[in-house]
Amino acid sequence: MTTSPEHARLLRLATRASVAVACTLIIAKAIAWWLSGSVSMLAGLTDSALDGIASLLNLLAVHYALRPADDDHRYGHGKAESLAGMAQALFIGGSALLIALQAYERLKNPEPLGAPWLSIGVIVFSLVLTAALLMLQHRVIKQTGSNAVRADSLHYRSDLLLNGSILIALVLAGLGFEQLDAWFGLGIAAYILWSAIQIARESFSVLMDEELPADVSQHMLELACGVPGVLGAHDLRTRISGNHWFVQLHLELPGELTLSVAHGISDQAADAIHKAYPRAEVLVHADPQEVVKTARAQ
Repeated sequence: MTTSPEHARLLRLATRASVAVACTLIIAKAIAWWLSGSVSMLAGLTDSALDGIASLLNLLAVHYALRPADDDHRYGHGKAESLAGMAQALFIGGSALLIALQAYERLKNPEPLGAPWLSIGVIVFSLVLTAALLMLQHRVIKQTGSNAVRADSLHYRSDLLLNGSILIALVLAGLGFEQLDAWFGLGIAAYILWSAIQIARESFSVLMDEELPADVSQHMLELACGVPGVLGAHDLRTRISGNHWFVQLHLELPGELTLSVAHGISDQAADAIHKAYPRAEVLVHADPQEVVKTARAQ
């Protein structure tokens, strides 16, 4: 049970690009906030700083998750990705609270913004850089299904909206509507908190071995039952760990089959599921149909 070299390359590329983007935006936004004093810009700086920490954790988690299964971790190390997702959710939630407090303070004690047009230039740069990163992450998620990169992509999509809101706030502030900067800061904080909750929910479901969607499980059963010689399938169980789906199911076969024939049919059923879902590691148990009927009758 290993991750293909191409998947590993894409995962490393995505996580390294995420760290590089976060570091670049931290420097740019820190300069703009220092010169402008904008709460919205502080929101962007805080979010980028936490993005940098989260992306670094992500990079380390993906590096660990790519390690092959060993004697102590027979199912691999994939859940490190979901642990990184939970850490990201905590960081992002903390940033939302900090931004809200800063915005509330600015509403109580309004201050004029300095160098708003410099800040606008920094935000436009942030939008372009973030959009480019999201395009890369979308490609990696499509090819690998990585939970860690998906969580990273979720908060960078939030960043795209965050930076768009900051841009509007700064333009309005530059036109004289300075108090709107703090109100936008509060709105941004609420949205970031919502994003953190979404990331936490997805990571928690993986850590708690939540089943795959019902339509996917049903399709897997149909694929198994479509193999010649299979009379039925039941007790399908699924869970996710990193890039891998673990699938277990029981096949109902004629009792008079030899062990070799039953084994061959079981392999065909596993192959049919794996062909439709390449991420799936399938374990099949063969049951004589007579035994299944007896068990159901009891």
